[in-house]
Amino acid sequence: MTGATPYPSYRLRPLMAAICAASLLAAPVLSGPALARGPDGIADVAEKVIDAVVNISTSQTVEAKGGSSGGERGATPQLPPGSPFEEFFDDFFKNRRGGPGGGSKGGEAQPRKTNSLGSGFIVDTAGIAVTNNHVIADADEINIIMNDGTKIKAELVGVDKKTDLAVLKFKPPAKPLVAVKFGDSEKLRLGEWVIAIGNPFSLGGTVTAGIVSARNRDINTGPYDSYIQTDASINRGNSGGPLFNLDGEVVGVNTLIISPTGGSIGIGFAVPSKTVVGVVDSLRQFGELRRGWLGVRIQQVTEEIAESLSIKPARGALIAGVEDKGPAKPAGIEPGDVVIKFDGKDIKEPKDLSRVVADTAVGKEVDVVIIRKGKEETRKVTLGRLVDDKAVQTAAKTKDEPVEKPVTQKALGLDLAILSKDLRTRYKIKDSVKGVIVTGVDSGSDAAGKRLSAGDVIVEVAQESVASAADIKKRVDQLKKDGKKSVLLLVSNAEGELRFVALGVQ
Repeated sequence: MTGATPYPSYRLRPLMAAICAASLLAAPVLSGPALARGPDGIADVAEKVIDAVVNISTSQTVEAKGGSSGGERGATPQLPPGSPFEEFFDDFFKNRRGGPGGGSKGGEAQPRKTNSLGSGFIVDTAGIAVTNNHVIADADEINIIMNDGTKIKAELVGVDKKTDLAVLKFKPPAKPLVAVKFGDSEKLRLGEWVIAIGNPFSLGGTVTAGIVSARNRDINTGPYDSYIQTDASINRGNSGGPLFNLDGEVVGVNTLIISPTGGSIGIGFAVPSKTVVGVVDSLRQFGELRRGWLGVRIQQVTEEIAESLSIKPARGALIAGVEDKGPAKPAGIEPGDVVIKFDGKDIKEPKDLSRVVADTAVGKEVDVVIIRKGKEETRKVTLGRLVDDKAVQTAAKTKDEPVEKPVTQKALGLDLAILSKDLRTRYKIKDSVKGVIVTGVDSGSDAAGKRLSAGDVIVEVAQESVASAADIKKRVDQLKKDGKKSVLLLVSNAEGELRFVALGVQ
């Protein structure tokens, strides 16, 4: 079994001394039942479910290059730059697979086999287990190790990278298996006790307990973030292991921790069972995930945008663009609409819409409540199926070439001009884009702060189409007379991608 290097004895001595000193100091204060941490039922739950929790062992042959370790593989969860998890995972994956300088001697890089261990749990006695995708990603061989040490080769059923989940199948041994059931993560309350079981630091089945610290936590690791946050100790190797409630039901899959050192500091995250159940069912049935698709691009409804659209309070998901061949188009949903309810569920922010659409069955007809020009409307939409994200290639803006200087007018801190053929060519703007082009932005203006730049095209002002700078000035002057504090612009880039921008007019 591979795993963390045992701690040297000299590091244990001061730790033990500190523990002893703390115990002596605490003895007069704590006594009897006060020494217990958590409810009495933890031991009963652990005994009931621990045989369903397994270790996931993987191996991969790695081609080392240039004498480097070659020990890292693409199994690290994709995290945004500057994420608090970035340092932990970088350190974790380098250390457990050899790290820098771990290549062969003499500068000759040789292919070698790397091993890793994670956690998982059995959900069907026919031989079905669940773990994290990053635990098994790119593995040449996957093995499941039972609590009694039995090792069984496993096959991959399917993965979902966006929720970091994977389903494995294996041939059950002669001994009967124990499987666990999913509970309802939506019923979890803050402060409720939960139990984590897994394989931290390759030590094997380890039970820890804590409480639910937060729900629906968005940590910006993916489009469907809605983690359970817990202070139950989760460490390296716990990934893919279950988080139980006191009924012995799986309410989450332990996936990430925040830690500057790689060890638990009491902030761990689990994918909620509500998400896991849908992913597992789809992977088992189809071998892939089939998510619902609305066919829109959305953005946040800021206070300025809400004021411009006469929405109080600011809420919902603003439709910034509609796919020509998407389900929203025939339903009559348009840019500028704000979705406030989808299939009976309230939409408070854009991620709410992303999650609920993804969790809705493909082909289902749903009611979508929108706000359009201050009034609520209901549209019926039959959801399509989300396919793999297509890479969007944005044309790079070239350096200004000597061309005839266009006639411009000033408004909102912008230099505006009619979208001529020369300007369209200069900024590589698609023929399908219509409106008034921005040729300059005043430094320090609200427009500059909202990242408008030369080459952007203003398509609408206050939800009305514009074709000239005069149209824009007229609309802005009217809004000032009406006492509006901001104006809502629909802006297109050269590729035709739309977004809404609210600028102050007073």
